[in-house]
Amino acid sequence: MHYVPNILIIDDELLMRISISDALKEEGYNVQSAASGSEGLRAIRDNAYDVIITDLRLPEVDGLQILKACNQYTPKSKILMMTAYGSVETAVEAMKQGAYDYITKPFSMDELLILVKRLMTLRELEDENIYLKQKIEEKYDFSGIVGRSERMLEVFEKIKVVAPTDTTVLITGESGTGKELVASAIHYNSPRKDEAFIKVSCAALPETLLEAELFGHEKGAFTGAIKQKKGRFELAHKGTLFLDEIGEIAQTVQVKLLRVLQEREFERLGGTDTIEVDVRIICATQRDLKKEVQKGSFREDLYYRLNVVPLFMPPLRERKEDILLLADHFLKTFSEQMKRPFRELSVEVKELLLRHNYPGNVRELENAIKRAITLCREGVIQPIDLPEDICRRYDEGEGGEMVSQLQHSEPLSNAVSLFEKQYIMKVLEETKGSKTLTAKLLGISRKTLWEKCKVYGLEKGQDGE
Repeated sequence: MHYVPNILIIDDELLMRISISDALKEEGYNVQSAASGSEGLRAIRDNAYDVIITDLRLPEVDGLQILKACNQYTPKSKILMMTAYGSVETAVEAMKQGAYDYITKPFSMDELLILVKRLMTLRELEDENIYLKQKIEEKYDFSGIVGRSERMLEVFEKIKVVAPTDTTVLITGESGTGKELVASAIHYNSPRKDEAFIKVSCAALPETLLEAELFGHEKGAFTGAIKQKKGRFELAHKGTLFLDEIGEIAQTVQVKLLRVLQEREFERLGGTDTIEVDVRIICATQRDLKKEVQKGSFREDLYYRLNVVPLFMPPLRERKEDILLLADHFLKTFSEQMKRPFRELSVEVKELLLRHNYPGNVRELENAIKRAITLCREGVIQPIDLPEDICRRYDEGEGGEMVSQLQHSEPLSNAVSLFEKQYIMKVLEETKGSKTLTAKLLGISRKTLWEKCKVYGLEKGQDGE
């Protein structure tokens, strides 16, 4: 059954309520009206609304009080403020406190309907993200890994296939892509899940200490070895050993590691007893080990022992469909951890997050959301709460490049057209040519986008959903 959105109008002017209500009903919305702020509060407490349109100045209970009640009782509702020209500053303050937008009286009904449609599109996107996230979490319970993009679904499928086995896995990818999470997911979806999962950061330890950490040592094996110590291989017996940044280990340690992989046995430093172990090995690196083999810094025989099942983690810039899904996941996680009220992302913030290239990958997005929750004082996260790198809409050269394409004598309309064309091109590029998603981000209909693409010669974008 088709869902019909619910809209609440709060205004003390009868003619205004009737005009807005009639226009919205013609568009197919369910509409309820309230003649005062107090009546509006009762409606908000008793019912759920997709959109609430309220006058800023109301007798007894004003629009800002309505907004606070919405943040408390119906935080998912999108709030649109109606205001007179002289109250614009108050309307801007309302936006800082969580209102989506404001419209200045007198306004045309077409202008109002455009804003309402934009709000409904945003609600649909948010609901879709929540639904898809829930479905993914139901299907793939993989230790907090979040993604719905084709690249990540491939990762999930590979984890499902390889986890039940004892096969050695080599996880590659840039820093911050979630290689440790994948290793954890493989272990906790394997028959060894009830045994130890031991992690070693090979890059964090010098050669001598790394060898002792991996294989253990006997008392007196070296200066400071005042007692016997078991190594990580022994501690991981019957379980899984995760060797992070495996490409950083020295040649001498590589030799001993190769022997453990081949023979499943080793001796502690300073010891003579041979210790047998049953350990599954999962490795990760951001280096290209094949190139390291060619350079002679990594043993070829060890490389082939480790690279039985390769698993590549794509950078976040190549799976932008996952950005808002991840952002929602981090919002929920950090809000609970920091015991802060749940925050929402403003439309501007969502656009900025989608445009950023994330050299730090998922870790960078995670830190950005944590920072935003810390700094945000209202119910909706704004661009000012984000790191400066993400807040830059364009690289320094983009504006100059556009201006350089214009002659100084050309009319303003040419400049506007050029900007519009480049802006549409950029969003199409970021959405991988999806006109449906591009239209949603631009706040226009798919038909309007199609017409503009035709005018600007951009018809080659994908026509998919």
